Amino acid sequence: MDFLNHAVGIILHIDKYMSYIIQNFGFWSYSLLFVIIFIETGLVVTPFLPGDSLIFAAGAFAAIGAFHPVLLFALLALAAVLGNTTNYFIGRSIGTKIYEQKKIRFIKKQYLDEAHAFYEKHGGKTIIITRFIPIIRTFAPFVAGIGNMNFPKFTLYNIIGGVSWVGAFTLLGYYFGNLPAIKRNFTFVIFAIIIISLLPGIIAFMKQKLKPQIKS
Repeated sequence: MDFLNHAVGIILHIDKYMSYIIQNFGFWSYSLLFVIIFIETGLVVTPFLPGDSLIFAAGAFAAIGAFHPVLLFALLALAAVLGNTTNYFIGRSIGTKIYEQKKIRFIKKQYLDEAHAFYEKHGGKTIIITRFIPIIRTFAPFVAGIGNMNFPKFTLYNIIGGVSWVGAFTLLGYYFGNLPAIKRNFTFVIFAIIIISLLPGIIAFMKQKLKPQIKS
């Protein structure tokens, strides 16, 4: 519980932690951000990392000169693409054995099932769409690997999704993150980003739950 509270605190006050990182790590801050984005997208056991809010905050700091915006975008987009690629090959190698288990240690089976249902419905476009849906985006490439999705096709969707995701949140942070109203209410903005990002998944979940009731 202490870990969860600490993690939530970091996410909601990510601007303060970002400032600390920049002051203490300087140029190596790029490496730290790269690793966080890579791990969030590359390891199926770390869907809780704050990708959206982290990129938004980094974009805001780039606007005041703490990061070079082009270098920041390029490195984080590369981290996102490489992360998904790693996750795809993990799914392709051992995913079937993991998925067939009823209970999986360190992984919530429900998230895998939701990602699989999303993949069945949207096909390869899932790799693009789920980039903007926290938690599910971590499982989507893993499920694509389990399904032996054509790798060149996966790579195309992966690049489009990774570049779009990082580009969108970097630009949002860059152009809006330092507005006085945003800076004064940064915690609420981060909270709003999380809610908005989760909204498509919540809507899809509710539709799935209501289907039997509508049919009856």
